[in-house]
Amino acid sequence: MSAQTEVSEKHHAQNEWAQERHVYEPHVIGVPPIGPYMREIWQRREFAYELARTKLKASQFNTLFGMLWLILNPILLAAVYFVLIDIIRGGNKPPHFIVHLVGAIFVYYYVSGAIRDGAKSVVKGGRLILNSSFPRLLLPIASVLVAWKKFLPTAIVYIPLFVIDSRPFGAHLLWVIPLLALATLIATGLAIMAATVQVYFRDFAQFLPYALRMMLYTAPILYFATRVPDRYEFLLDLNPIAQLIASFDAVLVFGHAPSLHAMVATTAWAVLSVAVGVVLFLSREREFAVRI
Repeated sequence: MSAQTEVSEKHHAQNEWAQERHVYEPHVIGVPPIGPYMREIWQRREFAYELARTKLKASQFNTLFGMLWLILNPILLAAVYFVLIDIIRGGNKPPHFIVHLVGAIFVYYYVSGAIRDGAKSVVKGGRLILNSSFPRLLLPIASVLVAWKKFLPTAIVYIPLFVIDSRPFGAHLLWVIPLLALATLIATGLAIMAATVQVYFRDFAQFLPYALRMMLYTAPILYFATRVPDRYEFLLDLNPIAQLIASFDAVLVFGHAPSLHAMVATTAWAVLSVAVGVVLFLSREREFAVRI
């Protein structure tokens, strides 16, 4: 073996990038094997983080005014709704209504923001799709990461409001963790579905604001779920976030565990939206480069 060959082999062994390589090969037809696909997504999770960071930087998230606007925007909307409800009810508001309203608006903004940004993720990622080989599912997932990072600062406002309104502390607050997980799953599933539909129907971007507005009005945000008449209670189960918000109310406003019905409905929406979204997306992923 020549000295040049030995040096070359030694350099190759010391090169950390040459020890293991992951090459993503797009599937040809149908839905790819879910296990290997999800492992590929996990191995490339840094890509989603970096993409989310880039989007946040573009939206001035790292600046003081950018952070303030993320908090002020839902607060101003909550203030407007609070005044309207106060006028309509003639000053007769339910107890602790402001804690309910602000918390519900924050949850709605989290889910709707993920859907809104996720719908544009594949179409706007056209250059990446055409020039790079990676699991396209990372694009809407990055949109959910953006929505999550925008959602976190709202705790700065909600926690003091929760304390000032003397809402009860206790072990029941641990329910917030699974409820946030379910909210994230619902946001992810709906964002993936919206991303897929947007590729095939560009007019979907015009319809989406109306759909999100209907989600707002039919969810118990401007009112408590307990105030919904019996004949309209079925609407709460048809809205992906309605029973979720009712569950948050039970924990944060009323100080007890969510009802079994609300948790079953919310879990069903989380599982169904992710399952349908992922299968729909993966079955069409191979066509994105042509459609875009």
